Amino acid sequence: MRVLVTGGAGFIGSHVVDALRARGHEAVVYDVRDDPAADVRDPAAVARALAGVDAVCHQAAMVGLGNGVADAAEYVSRNDLGTAVLLAAMADAGVPRLVLAGSMVVYGEGRYECPAHGVVRPGPRAETDLRAGRFDPLCPVCGTELAPGLVAEDAPADPRNVYAATKLAQEHLAAAWARATHGTAVSLRYHNVYGPRMPRDTPYAGVASFFRSALERGAPPRVFEDGAQRRDFVHVRDVAAANVTALTSPARPGTLTAYNTGSGEPHTVGDLARALSAAYGGPDPVITGEYRLGDVRHITADSSRLRAELGWKPEIGFAEGMREFARAR
Repeated sequence: MRVLVTGGAGFIGSHVVDALRARGHEAVVYDVRDDPAADVRDPAAVARALAGVDAVCHQAAMVGLGNGVADAAEYVSRNDLGTAVLLAAMADAGVPRLVLAGSMVVYGEGRYECPAHGVVRPGPRAETDLRAGRFDPLCPVCGTELAPGLVAEDAPADPRNVYAATKLAQEHLAAAWARATHGTAVSLRYHNVYGPRMPRDTPYAGVASFFRSALERGAPPRVFEDGAQRRDFVHVRDVAAANVTALTSPARPGTLTAYNTGSGEPHTVGDLARALSAAYGGPDPVITGEYRLGDVRHITADSSRLRAELGWKPEIGFAEGMREFARAR
């Protein structure tokens, strides 16, 4: 199979390229890092890149929380306009298959259960609560403490920041393309991806990268809130394997299917910081109590659909992955 990988020179995209080639497929890299003219917002350039392509793996995106709404237009341009241009070109070229780099951020907060009211959806956390160190959302009905759980793909979308809104819009665009062309579209809703080649020291780097950069400077990782926020940290090579599986497995034409793509092992951000510090041999993390309004408290995945329907499963455990990432480049 000949696969166009947008963002194929980036963190996740480059691992997808490696995984495709290792399995005997031809991966065509389309990335502004390699060629400034390779912009997914350029219809002519995208049309040329699609020549002879059997499928597209769309990894190109502007990622991270960014700068509030100040860079909203740039996020929408790169993520949504870029996706729309790509899908229109795929329709013209007759390319029938798409795998999209989705994100768990489309859910907003994770799944919560109240002892009295069952599954509930708390609203955005109030800044007054965050300033006071009250980080966990409470039941919106009775105000009692909630138990966090795993989010399934049928949970309602509730994007809480600009980046999240653009990732949900990408899925809607891909679903519209699939209906119009009878193509097959899969969105892999990545959880917290980490591993070699992770971006460093930018507003768009992940928390694991920030922690490792601090350790390299001889400084302790600075953990926001109280460190108890739950995430699902999944290794980039497992994510790359999920992309290859999605590209090569039978899919339902005319619709978009979303799959959570996580390790299935929730850990706290504090766990991450401590594991990296121990693996690196650096100072212990510092819990700062700082917060970001765009952050959610707990978001962890139920990835059983991806395992059951496509046969994918992660291979790299948390402890092993942290040991590698502590010294990875």
